[in-house]
Formats: sequence, C-alpha cells, structure tokens
Amino acid sequence: MKKENQQFRIRVANCVHSAIPQGMNTALWLLKITIPVSFAVFMLDYFGVLNRLGEWLAPLFQLLGLSGKASVVLITSIFTNIYSAIAVMATLGFGYREGTILAVMCLISHALIVETAIQKKTGSSPLRMVITRLSASLISAWLLNMALPADTTANAENAISQVKEFIPELTGWTISMAITTLKMVVLINLLLILQKLLNEFDLIKWILKPFTPLLRLMGLPVNTGFLWMVAYTLGLSYGGAIMISESNEGKLNKEDADLLNHHIAISHSQLEDTLLFVAVGYSFGILFFTRMLLSMVYVWLRRLELWLRTSHTEITVSESR
Repeated sequence: MKKENQQFRIRVANCVHSAIPQGMNTALWLLKITIPVSFAVFMLDYFGVLNRLGEWLAPLFQLLGLSGKASVVLITSIFTNIYSAIAVMATLGFGYREGTILAVMCLISHALIVETAIQKKTGSSPLRMVITRLSASLISAWLLNMALPADTTANAENAISQVKEFIPELTGWTISMAITTLKMVVLINLLLILQKLLNEFDLIKWILKPFTPLLRLMGLPVNTGFLWMVAYTLGLSYGGAIMISESNEGKLNKEDADLLNHHIAISHSQLEDTLLFVAVGYSFGILFFTRMLLSMVYVWLRRLELWLRTSHTEITVSESR
C-alpha cells in the first residue's frame, strides 16, 4: 500500500511539474496579447472613438430592429468583454426584447481580437473566425428580431455623456488588468494540471462518455470533448490554452481543432457569461440555445465544405490518371 501511495504521489507531482512551465508560457503569451489590446481599447474609449464607430454603424442596427445606441454596446463588447458590455447596457437602458437580441450578439462577438489570436494559434484562419463570429452575430439578431414579440415601451435614443478624468480611469483600468492577469495565470495553470492528471490516470474517457452522443450530434470529434467542456464552462481563452497544449503534444490534429474552433467561436463561456446576463433579467434559454444551435449549423456546414473539397480533389486525381 505504501508503495502504491508513493507511486500515486510521484505521478501527481510529475503532472504538476510538467504542467506549470506550460501554463506559465501559455499565460505569458495570452497576456502579451491581452494587455496591449486592452490598453488600446481603453484609450479608444477614453477619446470617444468607440462611440463614433457606434454612430457609423447605427443604420445597420436599425435594420435588425435595434436602436442606434445598440451599436455602441456591440462595439464595446467586440473590443473588450461581457462585463463592459453589460455596464454600457445598464447605462443606456434597453427594453427586454432589444436587450435580449443585443446580449446574444455580444455573447458571440465579444473580445474578438484576443480570442481570434488564440484560435489562430490553434490552427484556424483568423479571417475565417472573424467572419464566422460576426456573421453568426448578425444572423442571430435577424432571427431573434423576427421571433421575439415587440416591447411595449421605447427607450431614449441618446447615450448619456460623461466627462472622464484620465488618471482615475487609468487607475481603474490598471487594477482591473492586474486582477485579470492574476486570474488568467492561476486558472490556466490549474486547468493544465487538471488536464495532465486526467490524462495520466485515464479519466477523460469516463468523464466524457455521457457527452459522446451530444458531441456527435454537434458534429464535433469525440476527442475534443474535454476542450469543449472547458470552453463551455470557463470560456474560449482557457479552452484555447488547453488546445494549444494538446496541439503541441500532438494529441489534437489541425482539422479537429478547426471544427471545435468553429463551434466555440459562437458558443463558449455558456456558464459565466450567460449567467451575467441572466442576473440582469434576460432568459437563460434564449441566450444559451440560440448560440448552441447556430454553432451546430456552422460546424456541419464546415464539415460539408471539407467533404466537398475532398470529393473534388478525388475526382480531379481520378480524371488525371
């Protein structure tokens, strides 16, 4: 028994020792992207550039049944995160219908620059990922605009102007970034340790067994199940960190990673981010299933595209003989 306990401790220690260097390298790579992008967005917001972009996009949003001020919220979420989007929504004030449509759009398109860089690192085309997320965002808005009943009250169209002082704003950004940095370093290392332990003790297949039919229905390879679970619960950044590790170790091929990326580009962080909107009064079911169903459609379309390419190549090779 003592020998078995000692072997168990050695295996756990080896997992921890191998995970931490990978975790620190991955966290450092993510922070090299996140911090400069976040600071650039802070400056754009401070000098009013994001508001101006929102004004230019207002006519498009009106076609989707949204007011012009909704564009400010989406632009904010694209360049920042869900927390910022909710803060802006609370400031401007939206009815349930318009807020629901906007919430789904933000959940699909938030943090676009940082998360696209992560998906590029795991083998997907960055341009394709941007097009996937923006098109899914617009399609979801179009569908919900047709499906949801009209609000009985209208909201004021003009945003509230606030005078911002640079030093307090910069201090707030610095504190927020420090908290984000600590959270990323800790979570990424813990996730990689968990991944190593699950692989070492061959537990992943048992955890994922109940999800296998769902993964197949969604068009996802079964071997991406753990990564899908991480992305669904904690978000694309953390799921991407594990994907980078799996790819580097040769456990995840490029095609499987790309299929997963098409899914989680649209439907990720279904726990934390969705519950943030639920907490301010929106429907969990609409926010969850709209993204999940859209992501399934995009994955199966990607599979169809790959199948057509393969068939065309085989026909071309056959004709050349």
